[in-house]
Amino acid sequence: MSVAFREEVEYVARLARLSLTPEEKELMAGQLGDILETARRIGEINTEGIEPTAHVLSLPAFQRDDTVTPSLPVDKVLQNAPDRVKSYFRVPSITGYEEA
Repeated sequence: MSVAFREEVEYVARLARLSLTPEEKELMAGQLGDILETARRIGEINTEGIEPTAHVLSLPAFQRDDTVTPSLPVDKVLQNAPDRVKSYFRVPSITGYEEA
């Protein structure tokens, strides 16, 4: 496989802090080459006279007016919460700080 593709895979793996085996690097470099080859072939398709679209179907953009509606009562919102403190959801700490 191309050294350039292998270097790209190693670079992205480092950014993502992934540890890849040489076999995984080779596999992903091959997949990257296949993807880029497919993109190159798609780029060769003659699209002259074809109008660009954002979607294959011509769909209208549905919009609705912003309207103010009452919120659910706090008790109703928290009725299925596995854990709560007063009127808040209690969730596991991700900062390492624990409530005293």
